[in-house]
Amino acid sequence: MSGADEAFMRRAIAVARAALGTTGVNPSVGCVIVKEGKVVGEAATAAGGRPHAEEQALEAAGEAARGATAYVTLEPCGRRSTPIASCSERLAQAGVARVVVACTDASDYAAGRGGQRLTAAGIPVEIGLLAAEAEAALYADYAPRTLEP
Repeated sequence: MSGADEAFMRRAIAVARAALGTTGVNPSVGCVIVKEGKVVGEAATAAGGRPHAEEQALEAAGEAARGATAYVTLEPCGRRSTPIASCSERLAQAGVARVVVACTDASDYAAGRGGQRLTAAGIPVEIGLLAAEAEAALYADYAPRTLEP
C-alpha cells in the first residue's frame, strides 16, 4: 500500500468521525471512492444508520466508480437485515477495481461476509490499513451486536 492509500483512508476516517453519535445502532463508517487519484464520491453512514456509507458514496460517484478504489473504514456488509443489496454487492455491481478496508466488522452477523463476497467477485480486498485509528473512531459509540444462538 502506498502513501496515497494512507491519505485516502485517513480521509475516510475523518468522514466517519464527522457522523459519530448520529448513526443509531449502526457504526459510523466512512467511504471514499477514488479514481485516477481524485475523490469521485464520499460519504458516512447516514443519520439513524441508513443508508450506509458505501451506498451514498457510490451514488455520488456514479459511473466514475467503475475501475475505482473504495476506501472503507469498516468491512462492507455482506448481507442485510432487509431484502436490499448489501454494500459488498453494490460495490461489485458498480465495478470497483479494488477495496481497501481499515478493519473487519466485529459483528457476528457481518464479520467476513463482505470481504468474501468481494473476493468471490474477483475484486482485490486489502484489510488492515490504519486499523487502530479506524477502530478508535468506529467503536467510540458502537458496541457490535452478536446473534442469538
